[in-house]
Amino acid sequence: MKLDHIGIAVHSIEKALRSYQVAMGLEMEAAVNVEEQKVKVAMLPVGESRIELLEATDPTSPICRFLAKRGEGVHHICFKVQDLDRKLAAFRKAGIQILPDADGTGYQGRRIAFLHPRSTHGVLIELVEE
Repeated sequence: MKLDHIGIAVHSIEKALRSYQVAMGLEMEAAVNVEEQKVKVAMLPVGESRIELLEATDPTSPICRFLAKRGEGVHHICFKVQDLDRKLAAFRKAGIQILPDADGTGYQGRRIAFLHPRSTHGVLIELVEE
């Protein structure tokens, strides 16, 4: 596995970009809506990884709920995997809880799944298939 990105929940991508682009000098790779996840995403490359800014596009979005409960900040860490189904089976066998209904499509149409924070010491982990 390799680190793909760190997801950061924000109220406004436009406002957050001021910090990440102006203050830190990062360039935006792309900004797109991911309808299935009910978010707008802005990707900013950092070395071999990226920062993913997440803005809710719907009040029922998990990002909207996260922001209401915890405020802006790190939402998840995402790792690239070669074979998502095989990796999920290995995690299940190891007793790691997979979030129900979290298997879906993410940025760039790639398959994703999430591991429950209860099984990963309080960190939401996303897996993305390369």
